[in-house]
Amino acid sequence: MAVEITSDPDKIDLKRVVSFLKKEAYWARGRTAKAILLSMANSLCYSIFDGGRFAGFARVVTDSSTVYYLCDVFILPEHRGKGLGKKLVRHVVKDPRLKGLGGMLLTRDAHGLYARYGFTGREKERKLFMIKRGRGGGRPRKTSA
Repeated sequence: MAVEITSDPDKIDLKRVVSFLKKEAYWARGRTAKAILLSMANSLCYSIFDGGRFAGFARVVTDSSTVYYLCDVFILPEHRGKGLGKKLVRHVVKDPRLKGLGGMLLTRDAHGLYARYGFTGREKERKLFMIKRGRGGGRPRKTSA
């Protein structure tokens, strides 16, 4: 079956995302469901489906002008080993809404994955922090006065 990646918020499996982040993600353990849902409401969220089944998630926080922060990236254990993480990260960094923006992320264990898509870091910093240089010039977001 086909792999589908979407940023449609109505397709997010909220129960699975909240459960994974609260219980299994080393970087998010202890977050409340309320905090997770609020963070998602204020971010670009991406879901990946494998054969129609929810398989993973990624979230991006951005000012839509200069920078974005890629976070909460995961593939559920039963879907790992199929290249879905690569497909998800590739999709996120190619999103037109992020074109030209600099990206950053924190990771303990997935440096190789993110390096494939332009994220780098000095050896000393790479233990956690990686960046992707941008060109600036994102589109302004409508704001209320």
